[in-house]
Amino acid sequence: MLIFPLMNDTSRKIIHIDMDAFFAAVEIRDNPKLQGRPVIIGHDPRLNGGRGVVSTCSYEARKFGVHSAMSTKEAYERCPQAVFISGNYEKYQEVGRQIREIFKRYTDKIEPMSIDEAYLDVTENKLGLKSAVKVAKLIQHDIWNELRLTASAGVSYNKFLAKIASDYEKPHGLTVILPEEAQQFLAPLDIAKFHGVGKKTVEKLHQMGIFTGADLLEIPEMVLIDKFGRFGFDLFRKARGISNSPVKSNRIRKSIGKERTYAKHLYREEDIKKELALLAQKVAQSLEKHQKSGRTVVLKVRYEDFKTLTKRRSLPQAVKEAEQIERIAHEIFDSLEEQSRRGIRLLGVTVTGFDEKY
Repeated sequence: MLIFPLMNDTSRKIIHIDMDAFFAAVEIRDNPKLQGRPVIIGHDPRLNGGRGVVSTCSYEARKFGVHSAMSTKEAYERCPQAVFISGNYEKYQEVGRQIREIFKRYTDKIEPMSIDEAYLDVTENKLGLKSAVKVAKLIQHDIWNELRLTASAGVSYNKFLAKIASDYEKPHGLTVILPEEAQQFLAPLDIAKFHGVGKKTVEKLHQMGIFTGADLLEIPEMVLIDKFGRFGFDLFRKARGISNSPVKSNRIRKSIGKERTYAKHLYREEDIKKELALLAQKVAQSLEKHQKSGRTVVLKVRYEDFKTLTKRRSLPQAVKEAEQIERIAHEIFDSLEEQSRRGIRLLGVTVTGFDEKY
């Protein structure tokens, strides 16, 4: 692998806007009686046999350890006094569009990451302001004044740092990381808070004795590349506050999928179908968040001997509902010759072939 010199573009002004507990906040705004109560967006597990996952929750619910992607059954066990709301995704999408219209007042260089977060390049903005912090404050003000919702903002010279900054002080926070402060900011930071570093990578880093940005800074570049490949190249630079990826206003996502590896292999058909239902729900939530629907459902099955099968089904109409995705995933699984004769170690469900009219 070629080793490139360390070039750090500090000329840009990037803002990352992240709405605070977005779906829950919209529900609380529209129903003041929910103010101050633990609100969970997800089907009430007492009404559907405990199936479903948490889409998001209010900060009051998070105090009990509830978080996104947790099963609603566990969320109820942790916080039985919570108010469960199935969610109104059409309403959230409309509010998301209103937020993007606010962004467009300041810049056209907008890279949406989901319905409730986006990167904005305001190096040159429509108001001609030199201060990105001023732009971020104006955006936060507009969102609150017009929509009665709060957003957290991170301001820096690249997307990596802006993302970390927006998550640093929530809710309704504003954190700035200047070029000369980047390494000092990153040094004490938990490596798990480095954007893009997943759970498996965190485990490997911990095994190497790397727990903070300062620890990562001590590791030679070739060691990281040998251990993590291309991502090691990125890790070496991120520890130094270097990430030159531009804001891509035409960013196109081609698929949305979820998969899970099982330490205890699946054999029984009812267990397999239950897992497919859970994966379908997670995919549907992500489709809603990214405002997508797709005409192709893909099922991935990896058996205990590591043999992997991938089968897809194209549909006449785009799907986005969990029940639709689950039904098709079940049909694809039923069509597999091997089915559950051998233990299954991994299942995955993906929706692609997006309908841009959604």
